[in-house]
Amino acid sequence: MSHSQTQNMSIPSSSYMRLQFFSRIRQFIQSKSARRRQNERNHNHEKSRTLKNINSQEEKQVIIEEKNHGQSDIEEDDCVLLQKSVKRLHFGSWEEKEMAAKEIEKLAKEDVKIKKLMAELGVIQMLVSMVSTEVIGRRRAAIKALIQLANGTYTNKAIMVEAGILTKLPKNVDAVDESTRHEFGELLLSLSSLANTHIPLSSSEILPFLVGILESGSSVETKELCIGALYNLSAVLDNARPMVSNGVVHTLLKLCSMKERLSEKSLATLGNLVVTSTGKKAMEDSPLVPESLIEILTWEEKPKCQELSAYILMILAHQSSEQRDKMAESGIVRVSLQLALLGSPLAQKRASKLLQWFKDERQAKMGPHSGPQTRRVSIGSPVSPREAQEGKKMMKNLVQQSLHKNLEMITRRANAAADSSKLKSLVISTSCKSLPY
Repeated sequence: MSHSQTQNMSIPSSSYMRLQFFSRIRQFIQSKSARRRQNERNHNHEKSRTLKNINSQEEKQVIIEEKNHGQSDIEEDDCVLLQKSVKRLHFGSWEEKEMAAKEIEKLAKEDVKIKKLMAELGVIQMLVSMVSTEVIGRRRAAIKALIQLANGTYTNKAIMVEAGILTKLPKNVDAVDESTRHEFGELLLSLSSLANTHIPLSSSEILPFLVGILESGSSVETKELCIGALYNLSAVLDNARPMVSNGVVHTLLKLCSMKERLSEKSLATLGNLVVTSTGKKAMEDSPLVPESLIEILTWEEKPKCQELSAYILMILAHQSSEQRDKMAESGIVRVSLQLALLGSPLAQKRASKLLQWFKDERQAKMGPHSGPQTRRVSIGSPVSPREAQEGKKMMKNLVQQSLHKNLEMITRRANAAADSSKLKSLVISTSCKSLPY
């Protein structure tokens, strides 16, 4: 073994870390200086060529030179600030670490290249360790810095997950102030977008934390961030079981029943979960299904929610006579008929499919009307004349609503320029297109 190797081994580990740290900083500053010198040479060459050809632009060249010189000074200041901030984050007191985290947040926001260097210098691991502190200001400084370091960088997000950020979330949501909840939600939304990275949901606190915020009195903006994170997680089929076991389905069913900004994203997340056997079973067993989903079909002012609710009901009704019976008892046929007439094109298509299933099932229950009577299904009973009359009346009213809606749409497109007789003829000619069959 050489003398230099023996000497390196005798250096304490903390001193060796310092040497490695300053070596990385020196390399970064040298690369910055080399790029700056190259830029200055290119600029001087361009300046001399411009002065020879266009003497009238002498003042502009002076201004450009001063601007470039100012930018060089700013880059050098950033390097010095980065060196001090990373040093204080690793080796400073807790107060110095907090100030360093705030400076790192600003630097990461301004320079994308610095984010990569910070990851190599072990900044992310130190910030993650600060997240579990009970000091609110120190914790928020670390979270804000991590948010900036995660933006636009897949590698930094993966490092945060590997460093155990998901195990350092607060266990008691009520003990966390609203601002910290919002920042945690923003960070978790960013981390949940890691499509190809396995996030350990079972061993982490992310699901109880997100559900806790959704069940709390947090702001709509904070809840939106949390639902966005759940939506990203639900896109991975393997996450369905832990999400269901943590009560995600029941919480989202309650939220989607409220006519707020949360409804659409909640339904989209449920749409990802219902295609799994675990998620479908959880929705079938919920006392809110199918009534809450059928109610959403009547939200004419929220067509996207109607489309998503119809999709979930289609999945639940498919190959499940029990669910179709529950839906029929809750009045889905009437609501679906209205949606097939007045909904968006996609909602009309899905509502028509549901109606076709119920129509086929009713015909199967009633059995054949003529011909050889082989084997009849005795479930159900024929429609009484009174029910038939009420059905015709309801159909007439729905058709009339559809005609009025078409009339309003044509009137808007024509800017109130068409006369009443023309509108009447147009409505009559388009009425047949409003019916699914």
